Amino acid sequence: MRRLVRNSKPRHRAEKSNAVNRERGAAGVTVALLLMVLVGAGAMAVDVGQIYVERGELQNGADAGAMAAAQLCAEADGCTQLEAEAAAANLANGNARDNASTVQSVDLSVANQVTVVTSTLSGTTNAGFLSKMFASALNAPPVTVGAQATAGLTFPGGGGAFPLAFSDECWDLSEAVDTGELQKISWKPGTTCTNPSGHTVPGGWGWLEDPDNDCYAVTTTGNVVGSDPGSDKPAQCATILQGWITALDSGETVEVTFPVFDSKSGTGSGAIFHIIGYATFSIVGWKFGNGSVYEYHNTTAALGNSNLACSAGNARCIIGQFVKYVTLEDAEGGGAGSGENLGTVVVKLIK
Repeated sequence: MRRLVRNSKPRHRAEKSNAVNRERGAAGVTVALLLMVLVGAGAMAVDVGQIYVERGELQNGADAGAMAAAQLCAEADGCTQLEAEAAAANLANGNARDNASTVQSVDLSVANQVTVVTSTLSGTTNAGFLSKMFASALNAPPVTVGAQATAGLTFPGGGGAFPLAFSDECWDLSEAVDTGELQKISWKPGTTCTNPSGHTVPGGWGWLEDPDNDCYAVTTTGNVVGSDPGSDKPAQCATILQGWITALDSGETVEVTFPVFDSKSGTGSGAIFHIIGYATFSIVGWKFGNGSVYEYHNTTAALGNSNLACSAGNARCIIGQFVKYVTLEDAEGGGAGSGENLGTVVVKLIK
């Protein structure tokens, strides 16, 4: 019996050892499976992150490329397909970390729109796909990422500006020219862009209501805006006018976007202007009052042309020329909208 008892102990130990070995084997399999899961999760986290980064860079490049091509095409001479593609490629590449991307297409087929499509290009290998990282362990295929953007040419439809409105009879741009004629636009009737018999509000321009006294009037196309009667502008515009003088004396240009009206009615404080759009006027001189900043470069001696001068007595005028103007920001005369095309273009992303 003792032998039987003594012999039972080794048998118990053997059974226990076998059970431990089985558990170790199961744990090894579990660890191996978990390792594969962790590798897969790492591949997903890193490679998906890489894809998102690449996608963001390509979208920024497509946005910038579409804006650049649209801005180029908005100029008076327009653009060729090759010029648009070069402008888009330059900005698309500049927005990539490796300074490389593929501009798949630049579509100019829709009027006043430019659509740019970009895709992956490796600046190191020149391959059209992302290099695999952890995903190589899972035998995942390479990835090509793309983006698309459309920029549109729109015309200001509302906003704030210097409180002055021009008659559309003064506007003289056409699609064929960048600038109009140098002209004097008078407050009083009798110049080439006024029609005294048909104007109930005299002159080629008129002051707008400025309720906040900040030399700033808000207008929108398709609506009417009240006038500020009288030919002299109050003192709140002195700072702006001094800024114009400083710029002009320094040899800079002063281009201001003004609302343009096509009809007017009423008189005095009851007069209203119907706004149709916004035009940019390159200013060289003015007389909004007598002395100080209210008159500048408005004499025959300064202008070299007596037909442009308006220095005598109560004459009031602004002297300059209408110009075509393209901006990536909202124009001073108003935000991008549905105004008439008066030569001032706002380039913006539309999708």
